[in-house]
Amino acid sequence: MRIEQHPILDFKRGKKITFTFDGKQMKGYEGETIAAALHAAGVKSLSHSIHLHRPRGLYCAIGNCASCIMEVNGEPNVRICVEPLIDGMVVNTQSGKGELK
Repeated sequence: MRIEQHPILDFKRGKKITFTFDGKQMKGYEGETIAAALHAAGVKSLSHSIHLHRPRGLYCAIGNCASCIMEVNGEPNVRICVEPLIDGMVVNTQSGKGELK
């Protein structure tokens, strides 16, 4: 779900682009964050807690918490709430602490 019109805010979206999330093609807008695009596409669980594996969703949206850490283009531990979406990006959920390849 995206807000299309707002009485005070003016949305200046970039062009519509595609990216891959866990092997599925998704759509978003250039310039928005990865987390915003996933949330708009209906993805609410971004990660799971390390010990109890409970789902974690978008929490702070400013890069302070660890609820949105994912692997982006092969790089682990990227905070997707502050990472801008780029056409052709590959985003994968991450289990545990992530490892460099």
